[in-house]
Amino acid sequence: MVHRDPADRIGRITTDGEVTEFPLPATGAFPSAITLGPDGGMWFTMNQANAIGRIGTDGTVTVHPLPTAAAAPVGMTAGPDGALWFVEIAAGQIGRITTDGTVTEFPLPDRSGRPHAITPGLDHTLWFTEWGGNRVGTVTPDAVIETHDLPTPGAEPHGITLGPDRAMWTALETGALARITA
Repeated sequence: MVHRDPADRIGRITTDGEVTEFPLPATGAFPSAITLGPDGGMWFTMNQANAIGRIGTDGTVTVHPLPTAAAAPVGMTAGPDGALWFVEIAAGQIGRITTDGTVTEFPLPDRSGRPHAITPGLDHTLWFTEWGGNRVGTVTPDAVIETHDLPTPGAEPHGITLGPDRAMWTALETGALARITA
C-alpha cells in the first residue's frame, strides 16, 4: 500500500483511469472542494492555506490568499453571477471570488455557525449549510443573507444540493437527508 498525502496536490483522472497529479505551491494546503469556473479553469478551496486556488488544464496553479486570517475555506461552487462562491468554516463567512481574483467576504449573522457547503438554488440564490448552527441559509448575488433553523436539534447539515424535485436537499450528520422547501 502506498500512502500519498492528499493535502498537497490536485488530481485529474481520465475515463480510462489514468491519473495525473499536480503539486500545489502550498505545503499542507488541504484542498477541500473543486468546481468548474466560468473561465474554464477548475477552482478549489485550500482549507489550511487560507486561500482559493485555480488550476488550468495545463496544470498551472494560481493561488489567491483570503483577506481574513485562518478563515479555513471549505465548500465551493460556481454562482449564477459568473463568480465562484465559497464558505469559510472558521470565520463564519460566505466568500465570493471573481475570475480576476477579487475576493469579497460576507459575515453570517451567527459567525459561530461553521458554514460547510454551498450550492446554487433557484432564482439566482445560493444555499449553504451551517453544521455548527444547525441551519441552512441563502445568499443572493448582492449578499442578502437569510438563515433557517432545522427542526431537528443536533442534525448538523453538511452537503447540500438542488434536487430534481426543485427542492433543496441536505445531508445530515445524523445519517438522514432533509428536504427543504423554504
